[in-house]
Amino acid sequence: MANTSSPLRKLFNYSRQYRRTAIQASCFSIANKFFDVAPEILIGVAVDVVVRQEESFLTKFGLIDARSQIVALAVLTMIIWICESLFEYLYSIKWQNLAQFVQHDLRMDAYAHLQKLGLSYFEDKNSGSVTSILNDDINQLERFLNNGANALLQVASAVVFIGSVFFFIAPDIAFVAITPIPFIIWGTAYFRRRSEPLYANVREKAGLTAGRLQANISGIATIKAFGSEDFEAKSIRTASQEYVEANKEAIRVNSAFTPIIRMAILVGFVATLIMGAFKTLNGEIAVGSFGILVFLTQRLLWPFTTLSQVVDQYQRAMASCDRVLGLLNTPSPITEGKITVEKSTAKGAISIQNLCFGYDQRPPLFRNFTLTIQPGKTVAIVGPTGSGKSTLAKLILHLLEPNSGTIFIDGTALADFTNQSLRKIVGYVSQDIYLFSDSIKNNISYSLQGADSQNIISAAKLAAADQFIKEMPEKYETMVGERGQRLSGGQRQRIGLARALLRDPKILILDEATSAVDNETERLIQESMEEIRKDRTVIVIAHRLTTIKNADEIIVLDDGNVVETGRHETLLNAKGLYYRLWNAQ
Repeated sequence: MANTSSPLRKLFNYSRQYRRTAIQASCFSIANKFFDVAPEILIGVAVDVVVRQEESFLTKFGLIDARSQIVALAVLTMIIWICESLFEYLYSIKWQNLAQFVQHDLRMDAYAHLQKLGLSYFEDKNSGSVTSILNDDINQLERFLNNGANALLQVASAVVFIGSVFFFIAPDIAFVAITPIPFIIWGTAYFRRRSEPLYANVREKAGLTAGRLQANISGIATIKAFGSEDFEAKSIRTASQEYVEANKEAIRVNSAFTPIIRMAILVGFVATLIMGAFKTLNGEIAVGSFGILVFLTQRLLWPFTTLSQVVDQYQRAMASCDRVLGLLNTPSPITEGKITVEKSTAKGAISIQNLCFGYDQRPPLFRNFTLTIQPGKTVAIVGPTGSGKSTLAKLILHLLEPNSGTIFIDGTALADFTNQSLRKIVGYVSQDIYLFSDSIKNNISYSLQGADSQNIISAAKLAAADQFIKEMPEKYETMVGERGQRLSGGQRQRIGLARALLRDPKILILDEATSAVDNETERLIQESMEEIRKDRTVIVIAHRLTTIKNADEIIVLDDGNVVETGRHETLLNAKGLYYRLWNAQ
């Protein structure tokens, strides 16, 4: 059943562990507002003392002399100002700390959940939009908790405190003074409903703009190579303009809110002024009481003029809240078990039974697919583009979840392993190697944090990377730049291979892992393959068939089916699909 509760309620439910902090912050905000409105009351009392002197309101408390009353009011004013400042300091600390705690937890929980989602989620989502959720949307929530929540509380507190004083002094005027409030509340609810989808659209456009910017910055070399700067600038301008237009619509609706509130406030203020003045002239209320009413009318109604900004902030925050909590509630198709296996006990046998898999809104790629790979063997998987080679690798890595069927490693289903345990025994090198903006050494040791330098160098030698690394200006400490842009494609692939070998996995999957290397480097890697293959299962996915001639078994895929298996010579003699692929090269 879908969760239909409001974003604010969802946020409260999420941050229930900070409920005590929220309650304390709320109490400090209310206390601050109590002392904030008190000076207006003291002004009215002071007027009453000056006008009526020994007959003033304070004589009821035993202060007969007017000067003593003024001194007492001065002392009370100092106490009130000190208390107001103290509670403002306390609520500021509490609300801002609460904002920091919640935004930190949301960001970390959202990021942790993001890591659990399958690759299909990232294939369907714009990376900039996802980054916008983790950054901009959570920051929007932080801003609301920093300021907006306190502002809403203080407006509500002012209504209660000032309304109580009104009813104490002149109940009939109180009814007139508060008459605009129901209309203001109704107007707030109306504008909130009108603006809610508008702000959701604003956040969506913000995410799309961020995604476009991120994609263009990442692809700046391609943009420059094809002279597409003007075209891309136009596309960014279009995305940014759509964001501006979405904001303009939200601003138009929100801007109409304040003038309407001001008109309602004007009616309440004028009515209070006239009624209070007439009652004072008729001697029904004291001059000091009339002063209190006039001052407090403004304090009661004027804060509502800021309500439009608060509602604006609230709506933006709730739109962001929906996006963040929507990410947190995105179900992960990848199931994780509890079985942990030590690498030393793993053998590397792979068994695929009745596998069915298809990407969303596409025809199934695998139908009742069955395959067995013996431990310690080197198996090559080849086939035309789109035959399912890389998808099969991702399924074995448990980066994708089968629609049905089971993949076993050493007799244990993938879904029963913990992710960390599975990653220890299965290594992966893809065609598109991602390198972090760090040193070569740290990029290699990324797979095994804390690895010593000798093991890093040994892995680099095995991947035919040590020679070019030693020729770099700072050798293993050389910085590779963002995504490894200071290195060639072949160099990146060799570092990626070294990174996987450093972990010494029992199963190693090489998905076009040497496609960008030159012939000499390929020869060096092939010479290292005897060492790489030793005591481990190796799955090689390759288009360059010369790299897999020595595989123990070659599996030929076509349209998600195994159409041929055998060694290189056997498959050539069969003159089937493998033979045609070989001749084409």
